Amino acid sequence: MRSPRTLAAVSAVLTGTMALYIALVAFGNITDFGTNQQFVRHVLAMDTTFKDDDLMWRAITSATLQDAAYIAIIAWETLAALVLLAATALWCMSLRGGGIRRARRAGTVGLLMLMLLFGAGFIAIGGEWFSMWQSKTWNGLDAATRVFLLSGIVLVLTHLPSSTEQD
Repeated sequence: MRSPRTLAAVSAVLTGTMALYIALVAFGNITDFGTNQQFVRHVLAMDTTFKDDDLMWRAITSATLQDAAYIAIIAWETLAALVLLAATALWCMSLRGGGIRRARRAGTVGLLMLMLLFGAGFIAIGGEWFSMWQSKTWNGLDAATRVFLLSGIVLVLTHLPSSTEQD
């Protein structure tokens, strides 16, 4: 039988780690806006892909639309960080007894936000729709896959049943 405190401690640490990660990513994107702005612009413009005529119609070359996409990414990262920070606090409070379900719900929302951003956003849309996999210079698929998998592992671990679950 798993101790609810052990589950809560593991969940707090892992959720907190993901919260720290995405908070640092968002902070970096806000304070060093230009670095990843260039990444997003190149991926959306598809200017370092094989330039196959059958795919290039997908390219977004408008700097305004590229920057809007980048700002939306930063906003999503920031919101995910806040949700995961709140979930971490709830997991920590559950160490004193109760509240595991609330902590789990909050953590699930935050972790799914990361999985949507890195899975649907970067792997599916960036990687496949905008053919990011073709670029030697602007290819973020390895990093996106790493975050997607880590988020999934944390999500599964935080959903392990404990002997007592209270709201």
